[in-house]
Amino acid sequence: MNRQGMKTAHRQTPSGKTRARGAGVPFVGTPGPFNAITDVAGVEVGYRTLIRGDGPLVVGQGPVRTGVTAIFPRGRANPEGAAYAGYFSMSGNGEMSGAAFVEERGRFDGPVTITNTHSCGLSRDVTAQWLFSQHDSSQKVDQPFYLPVSAETHDGPLNDINGHHVTAQDVIAAFEDARTGWIEEGSVGGGTGMRCFEYKGGSGTASRVVSYDGRDYTVGAFVQSNFGKRHLLKIAGVPVGLELPIVDFSPPEYGSIIGIVATDAPMLPHQLRRMARRAAYGISATGGIASNESGDLFLAFSTANEEAVRRHDGVIATEQLGEAAMSRFYEATIQAVEEAIMNSIFANKTMTGINGFTVRALPIPEVQDILRRYNRLTSEM
Repeated sequence: MNRQGMKTAHRQTPSGKTRARGAGVPFVGTPGPFNAITDVAGVEVGYRTLIRGDGPLVVGQGPVRTGVTAIFPRGRANPEGAAYAGYFSMSGNGEMSGAAFVEERGRFDGPVTITNTHSCGLSRDVTAQWLFSQHDSSQKVDQPFYLPVSAETHDGPLNDINGHHVTAQDVIAAFEDARTGWIEEGSVGGGTGMRCFEYKGGSGTASRVVSYDGRDYTVGAFVQSNFGKRHLLKIAGVPVGLELPIVDFSPPEYGSIIGIVATDAPMLPHQLRRMARRAAYGISATGGIASNESGDLFLAFSTANEEAVRRHDGVIATEQLGEAAMSRFYEATIQAVEEAIMNSIFANKTMTGINGFTVRALPIPEVQDILRRYNRLTSEM
């Protein structure tokens, strides 16, 4: 990608929505070409977005504001895509299936899915069925079954969540949509019906390039943001939420955030667990406090050591970074998660859901005025 293409990708989404950098928000660190988790070679992201119906809630009919996100560590062409991984729960009022297996074995198989709270189990089961259809699990060298990773956040204020509108076909459609490169953000996929700091939230991504020992590595983050109260919102260190007027009633938070961190750096499970813990600092940078009602769950994986993670017997050789490298990767994780959250809010639009309940888009011009007063608005827009 040429420099102009990178500048465009950093400033807006493929559909033309403004990303945080495009609005003039300053960030630390060097992003990859697309400033996305897909800058980690091999990683692909797919969406299935469900928006239909308006007006009063009729359980089972709608309105529907939900979807599914699928993240393939090694691309759809390698569906099992085993990867070393680490897991961390900052606040456990949520669900991430497969987390016990990640904790025990330090790895997972297949695509990660993210959806709404009441579709998490379906997404997990469909993933297992789909993996079997792609590759006979009886031929697996470790064990003849799958324990997929599926995560959720709650979209009930906007979506008929008790109507269970996500179907098996929707999950598979998210798989089939998987792609690398420049990906959409905002109210897409599992993030369709989400709120963040009482504004419209959802799907967001970012990346950072880390140089170590003569090589460049990439750390990418993807979030499904559905957390936070307005008064806590911080942008570029500025307490923006305290200065934005309250214009609507907002129901209780009952929200969460799922954070997925990917890297091509060679890391073992204990190092990836440490990376997953640092993702929580990225949330703190935006004002998140891991509230009582929030499920703040994180998964970090490495696309390195592909041959080693596939093997189950014998003596296995792996590569890993020396411990001296880890702090710079922590920084990259924190920076990428913070920017991914900002992108999930900035690259968004006002949405009305059940019973006419409306979640407004972040008022970008007002935010820019506040940042300008604090000398935190960049001129490179």
